[in-house]
Amino acid sequence: MQRELEQVATGYGLIEGPVWDPARGLYFSDVLNGGVHLLNRTGHVSQVLPKRRGIGGMALHASGGLVVGGRDIAWVSLSDGGTRSLLSLDSIPGATGFNDLTTDQAGRVYVGSLAFRVFGGELPKPGHLHVIDVDGRMRTISDGILLTNGLGFSPDGRRLYHCDARAGMVRVYPVQSDGTVGSWQSFASLAPDGVPDGLKVAADGSVWVADAHGGRVVVFNADGTHREDVAIPLPMVTSLCFGGDDLRDLYVVTGSRGGPHDNCGSIFRSRVEVAGLPLPPARVALPAA
Repeated sequence: MQRELEQVATGYGLIEGPVWDPARGLYFSDVLNGGVHLLNRTGHVSQVLPKRRGIGGMALHASGGLVVGGRDIAWVSLSDGGTRSLLSLDSIPGATGFNDLTTDQAGRVYVGSLAFRVFGGELPKPGHLHVIDVDGRMRTISDGILLTNGLGFSPDGRRLYHCDARAGMVRVYPVQSDGTVGSWQSFASLAPDGVPDGLKVAADGSVWVADAHGGRVVVFNADGTHREDVAIPLPMVTSLCFGGDDLRDLYVVTGSRGGPHDNCGSIFRSRVEVAGLPLPPARVALPAA
């Protein structure tokens, strides 16, 4: 579907990890150039966390600050930049980093680990899916994900969606009350040419998936059937987020690959008919400073 889109920010290498803060606006990362930025409610962009590269996913923390991915899963203070590691690579043999993440209603953090260097030309090796419980302990709950990407829960919290970019597929897992997941099934496919990247779920149960090679957001109904494609002006669509007071502002973020220059990564905004689901804040215990 051709929607009216407004470009609200541009000039970044590879934007990822958009997360909506009702009080402040939209946080996002620049994977290649580093840093976390805030697009505030008046449209002004400022850097709130310098330097850190490779952040593929973020979530607000109930005590303030952000939970961020990358070389580890860490909590970062937005007041002084202080960092505390929540999950290190040493905890997962063979892991090279972490990509996208999400949270459930209890405040657990779900995150996928990588087993090869995506930008290093290495052959893909399957990674894992992990959950960090609110007491800070980690459990590995699934495996075999070639390139882990977007994660999101159904409105009732009983299903977890998970993008595998190299398989061109969105998985769905049944979720137990203790946060464990059962055996996965294929929910939807973007194969052979689509590359599912970031993912968000709307209040009506629809699943919105960024296509990293396709210049679009693909929308699936709750039963996995295709609803629509939302065309985006740049080809490398990496993630998305629902925001605004009614969560009907769709923010779509991009990288620069296939665009006019190396720092054309942009944020686009459009009004949509259905509200997104708010992302619950993480409540994972923070290690002592």
